[in-house]
Amino acid sequence: MDKPCCSQLPGGVRLAVQITPNARKNEVLGVHDGALKIKLQAQPIEGKANEALLRFIADRLGLPLRAIAIVRGHQSRSKLLEISSAGLTVEAVSSALLRLH
Repeated sequence: MDKPCCSQLPGGVRLAVQITPNARKNEVLGVHDGALKIKLQAQPIEGKANEALLRFIADRLGLPLRAIAIVRGHQSRSKLLEISSAGLTVEAVSSALLRLH
């Protein structure tokens, strides 16, 4: 990892991501320039890529969709997410998202 893409919050974790929509498959590329790079199949139209991102993260972390929110970057490829879950750590998020990388 270059720079940390995650930071601990009370009751959860903040995660910086950089997405690439219209990809052939959903996948994590790794951490670059302080953000987790993720390719998504969804198109960036009518919030489809945002919804796909939230579902992808929720699935990888085994959390309900409602536990993840975009706090910045709704219309940008660079996004800041907040993941709310008691006891969730930066290490747990990093390992879950990067384990298949």
